[in-house]
This record gives sequence, C-alpha cells and structure tokens, in this order.
Amino acid sequence: MVNKLVHNTLYMPYQVPEPKIFACNQSTALAEKIAKSYGTDLGKVKFSRYSDGEFQPSFEESVRGARIFIIGSTNPSSENLMEMLLMLDAAKRASARHITAVMPYFGWARQDRKDKPRVPIAAKLIAKMLEAAGATRIITMDLHADQIQGFFEKPVDHLFASTLFLPYLKELNLNNLTIASPDMGGSKRAYAYSKALGCDVVICYKQRAKANVISHMELIGDVQGKNVVLVDDMVDTAGTLAKAADLMMERGALSVRAITTHGLLSGQAYEKIENSQLSELIITDSIPTKKDCDKVKVLSCANLFADVMHRVHHNTSIASKFLM
Repeated sequence: MVNKLVHNTLYMPYQVPEPKIFACNQSTALAEKIAKSYGTDLGKVKFSRYSDGEFQPSFEESVRGARIFIIGSTNPSSENLMEMLLMLDAAKRASARHITAVMPYFGWARQDRKDKPRVPIAAKLIAKMLEAAGATRIITMDLHADQIQGFFEKPVDHLFASTLFLPYLKELNLNNLTIASPDMGGSKRAYAYSKALGCDVVICYKQRAKANVISHMELIGDVQGKNVVLVDDMVDTAGTLAKAADLMMERGALSVRAITTHGLLSGQAYEKIENSQLSELIITDSIPTKKDCDKVKVLSCANLFADVMHRVHHNTSIASKFLM
C-alpha cells in the first residue's frame, strides 16, 4: 500500500497554481486593472495605522508556497517605498515561494551616480533595500537609466512603454514627423523611436542652475515645418518640456507634443503644460494623475504588466517587451 501511494504521488501531473496579486495603497487603481487583465482578483491586504503615522500591512489570506506579485510605484513621498518594503518583508516571513516587486515607476532613480562630492547613490541603496526585504524579482518600466538594472543581484525585467506609445503615434499619422530629446541623456531613447518610425531626430541641450531649474537651452537640429514629438522617461515640474516646446515653435515647428512614461507632475506642472505651446502630453498611468488637464492624455500600462506577469509565471519569453 505504501509503495502504491508513493508511486502515484511521483507520477501525479503537476498543476502550476495561479499567482496572487497584491497592491500597495497608492497603486490600487492600476493594480485592479492589471488583475482584471490577468483574469483574477486582487488579494486581500489590510493596513493598520497608528496615530503617529506608522503603518503595518497584513496579508489577509495565505501566501505560503505561492508566487505573489506586489504592485506599487515608489515615487515620493517615501511612504510609497516603505509600503513596498513592508509588504515584501511580510510576504517573505509568510513563506511565499516567489516574491516579485512590480514597480511601474522606480522612484529615486535620478540619484543613480555621484554627480558631486558627498551625495548618496539612492537608486543603488533602494535596490539593496528591496532585495533585503525579500524581493526575488523586479518588474519595472522605463528606468531613468538602463544601468540601474546592474544595482540588483536579482533578475530585473525592464519593460519599455514604447510598446504603448508607438501604436498611438502611428495612429496620429503625422506628416514631417521628427522625434526630439529634451536633453542629451535621452538621445538613445529618441534615436530608438526615430528608427521605429523612420524619421529624423533633434536634441535639446540644456544647462541647469539647480535641480528643476533650467538656466539655458539650445536646439541641435532643424524643426522648420516639422511635427515634433518630444520623448522622455518622466515629467516632473514640466519646465523642460514647456521650454523645449516654446523653443521649437519659435524655430518654425508646426506642432509639438510630448510622450513621457511617468507623469510625476509636481508643483506647477499642470499650469506650465496648459500655458505652453505643447499640443498634448501623453503619459501612462504608472503614477496616479492628481487632476484633469485637457492637454494630458493617459494610456494604461495595465495590459503590458499583466501580460509580462503571466509570461513570468509560466516561464515563457518576454523578450518582445524589452524592445523599443
């Protein structure tokens, strides 16, 4: 009898259990879209909060032996990052088998090097914190710098929002299209878009007086009679995009629009966009938008992340999602 039971157990076909998807607070709306696209419901998480602001997440269902995805962008405030870290730690201590941090926007990424003495490399620090907390894999989109992947010892799936933006641009059917980079650092991204669309590239050269303050900007290339599309990974105060759009219209561009993956849109960003000569700003919902603006169009990245999560879970290729 014992041998028969062992024999049956050894040859019983193995069914891969479905993963569980959980959300950090600020990314709940996007996580619900991702879960729906995946074909499941969000897992139950309860956040208890003390009067001084300290909080504690609690998984309200078993995750033992499961593959789980925790969805949350880590844009400031630092509470968003802390939520992700605490949920990773809770999942590790609850014996989850695989713990994937799904971070549509990887915050603090602009501090990816020492650009002057006595400053931190915050992106490296956060990578180590995520791994120490329990992440066994990272899924993110349009990092501020590709080399941030090297800060991790765990696998990183770095997706490109171009899979969303390129079809949208092609539908616009713009004549005399030109792709523009708002700074020298984004030239690689701009060239990738121009190659996919078969058009020219121009680059803005800017100098900053300090963070978020531009002292001078020049245009490298010709935009006379062109419909220009600025491409960037993020828009924060919108000062760069607004100044670039105004400069290009002065140089004879027919229209200027911008596509940026992550819409931080802090400070007076919405007012700058409204008052600029940008015809539209296209972003994703990697970060929740705080208010409506006629010039801002939001494309959802939910289907992209759901597809990649499904492929990761079933060990199939996601190479097509890495391509510009």
